[in-house]
Amino acid sequence: MAEKTHRISPSEPRIAFHKTELKPILDIYGRLVMAGEARDYAIGMYKDLAIFAIFRRHAETPTWRIEKQPHLANMQGQYVVYGQAGQVLRRGRDLAQVLRVFDRSRFRIVE
Repeated sequence: MAEKTHRISPSEPRIAFHKTELKPILDIYGRLVMAGEARDYAIGMYKDLAIFAIFRRHAETPTWRIEKQPHLANMQGQYVVYGQAGQVLRRGRDLAQVLRVFDRSRFRIVE
């Protein structure tokens, strides 16, 4: 699977997570770290989307990706959580609702 590259010049505006969006995301990340399910994260800001990637191990591909895609806000919702294989785990307009995919009762890691 070819990796999608997003190249923009430094002067172009980029999509980013607002601090009110980052707080619940970092709370989820902290819970995953405390449970031993995550070790690292990365944030990407591009012309058309922002990505918060969570890594379980130091690998090339993240275990989970939380994306903000504002151009989908009026259609499917601007927030998406993807699994490691690229499957959509949850999509919606409300970030708190989308992040519920990480609730203990609903989400378990299978090795």
